[in-house]
Amino acid sequence: MDSKPTALINTLKNIFIWLFAIAFTLAIAMYQRMTGPTYPVRGKVEIGRQEIKYRLIRTYDGSDDAPIKIVAADTSIRGELRLRRFKSYDTWQTQTMQRHGDTLIGYLPHQDPAGKIMYEVTLLQGDKHYQLLDHPAVLRYKGFVPGYVLLPHIFFIFMAMLFSTLTGLMVIFRGKHTYIYTWITVVTLLLGGLVLGPIVQKFSFDAYWTGWPFGHDLTDNKSLVAFIFWVIALFVMKKNRKNRVWPIVASIVLLVIFLIPHSMLGSEIDFTKEQPIEKTN
Repeated sequence: MDSKPTALINTLKNIFIWLFAIAFTLAIAMYQRMTGPTYPVRGKVEIGRQEIKYRLIRTYDGSDDAPIKIVAADTSIRGELRLRRFKSYDTWQTQTMQRHGDTLIGYLPHQDPAGKIMYEVTLLQGDKHYQLLDHPAVLRYKGFVPGYVLLPHIFFIFMAMLFSTLTGLMVIFRGKHTYIYTWITVVTLLLGGLVLGPIVQKFSFDAYWTGWPFGHDLTDNKSLVAFIFWVIALFVMKKNRKNRVWPIVASIVLLVIFLIPHSMLGSEIDFTKEQPIEKTN
């Protein structure tokens, strides 16, 4: 007599876990998109009675100079770019932004992939100056990654996050199919992080792997650490399907990794080893 209510409760529990895992993964995806050193700096400044909104890019995959654009319809507003290469002994260069209709445009000189330019934007009206940021923005150049590589990479990475969360919750609430979900987590991590990840890295920065032991790229290292923990969890659960410790630990590790902003400690060129660029007139 109690079997039907019990089955209904288990079904509702599984549905709730799935819905929570999906919502949680989407929230993590939004967090990853809106944090980190490559997300544009947004803000606004009031000049006279006009509110100027700005969006300063911090990554660029074009083969030309990176355009910095500020929409300011008032033609009395002018703009200046102040820039130099990041991690360099260069002197600061100042560039007058050119007006094209209602938009002020300046250009950051193109660099090789992983080269960075730090820059400041100042708007001027009459004798008044409005510096948009307290600290310079840093833009990193990278190579173009085609969609047929980038989209599967993103898909598998977030599928790994989904099934990692799902596995951890199913273990905690004693749900079903935890061993199967563990397998799916390992496979999606392998495809997204250790197969497609290096291919994305090659397109972006002309190197398949810049993490340990060859470098300190945090994105590569995060993928490796997460994969190792989930492989251990898989082997432990293969011997003992009732093990609860390792899948929960692996889920927490992957969650912590996803909470680290994307592209932190990423590939970059150290221009201090090159001849500095002196100020030009």
